[in-house]
Amino acid sequence: MTVAEAQLEMRTSLLGGFMGQLVSGILWLASAGLATWGTDYWAIGLLIVGGFFIYPLTLLGLKLIGRPAKISQENPFNRLGMQVAFVLPLSLPVVGAAALYRPEWFYPAFMIVLGAHYLPFVTLYGMRVFYLLAGILVSAGIVLALYVTLPNPTGAWITGVVLILFAFIGRWVVDTTHVGTA
Repeated sequence: MTVAEAQLEMRTSLLGGFMGQLVSGILWLASAGLATWGTDYWAIGLLIVGGFFIYPLTLLGLKLIGRPAKISQENPFNRLGMQVAFVLPLSLPVVGAAALYRPEWFYPAFMIVLGAHYLPFVTLYGMRVFYLLAGILVSAGIVLALYVTLPNPTGAWITGVVLILFAFIGRWVVDTTHVGTA
């Protein structure tokens, strides 16, 4: 299986990350809502605990819309997908350290880590649009942490909206193109 074939299979089977980003975006918006109208404690807990359910909910969502979401055993990117998935939980101590130093840095730090998490998606799916998603999340996280003072959940609201927007952009890319690599 060539790289282009592996990327095409990942892209078409998983709709360019559509469902995963949609689930993630909804989770971020729910966390933002809890931080805005509830407590930071529950909002942070929801984002962290809910994050462990993104992949199973993604598979369920794909099945609900009639997608098999199966990747062939021959696809070398199966392992890359799993490795990329472990980046976020393994990065949580960095997010936690930033939040212990400054609690208002929780969401911006998470945005930076999440943006970095999306860079390998360029190779995984063969879609350059993930460069833009990563750049937006990292840049917004840096700006929110260091240069502007906004209410704490602002980063969560921004991230939720950006993820949902890019879910539909990725879906559109998959629906309108059938070949090509990064």
